[in-house]
Amino acid sequence: MSQATEVEDVYSAIEESAQRVGAPCAREKIVPILTAYGDALADAGIVLSVSTGEHPPAELDYTITVPTQGPDPYATAVEHGFVARTDHPAATLLSDIREQVPVSEYFIDGGVVAGFSKIYAHFPFDPLTVERLAALPSMPRAVAENADLFARHHLHQAAMIGIDYRRRTVNLYFAGLPAEFGEAENILSLQRELGLPRPDGELLEFARKSFRVYVTLSWDSAQVKRICYAPAPVRDWDPTALPVRIEPEIEKFVRGARRTYGGDPIVIAACKWTPDGAYLNLGPYTRVSPLMRTLLRNLTGQEV
Repeated sequence: MSQATEVEDVYSAIEESAQRVGAPCAREKIVPILTAYGDALADAGIVLSVSTGEHPPAELDYTITVPTQGPDPYATAVEHGFVARTDHPAATLLSDIREQVPVSEYFIDGGVVAGFSKIYAHFPFDPLTVERLAALPSMPRAVAENADLFARHHLHQAAMIGIDYRRRTVNLYFAGLPAEFGEAENILSLQRELGLPRPDGELLEFARKSFRVYVTLSWDSAQVKRICYAPAPVRDWDPTALPVRIEPEIEKFVRGARRTYGGDPIVIAACKWTPDGAYLNLGPYTRVSPLMRTLLRNLTGQEV
């Protein structure tokens, strides 16, 4: 399949899903991004996702893997005008990460409404400790300022970072969580220290099953702006088992999203907490990259 055909195929899947959930979809905001990273689309992993925080969802996000063997994804974003040139530390954080650890793959993140937003560096086989992350020249000071809080709550190492160039924030994705993290009192204590609402009942049980946890930090404040609890992806997706009600259009989107692998959809569900409360982000895998395939097999024991 030619690059132009791959771009059209991926755009069609995004447009189709946006229509299912009732989100607006502007071709001119999406196709230039797909084209800029189009060399990798044939083997890319793709996840589409929506939030339960709005009804109907105002946005559909798409996350696409980018191989490390190709051009620098940040340089590509700047070259094509998705990200403005800047002296802000966010501009050098990706290269600082590369100097510390072999990156296994990158992801780019965009929305059908908002356009290009983030680049992720994924290093699942060489996680970085909080201390090493805090020492990076361009990392927000908030990482060092919250290091003791992370340690008290068994958040010791990250396997991925996400850089939001529009909001100028960083996500740290903690992995290798010990059993102590999933204890109810640990999560309740963590929420209290972050000044976030108390998770009760099903929301607490959902958080206790976390496979990864991520926090959102910025360069202008020590405050942890958001925390997200994410259990491992599942294949036997059951909306009634989730801790919040899923609207019909979201269930239709998850079950009907186009995919290039057989069987039931592989779905990632994440619970995001802000001072205003909790909402879910749901994302079916549309395509699975080689690395995703390996990680999912290790997690689920099933071939994809």
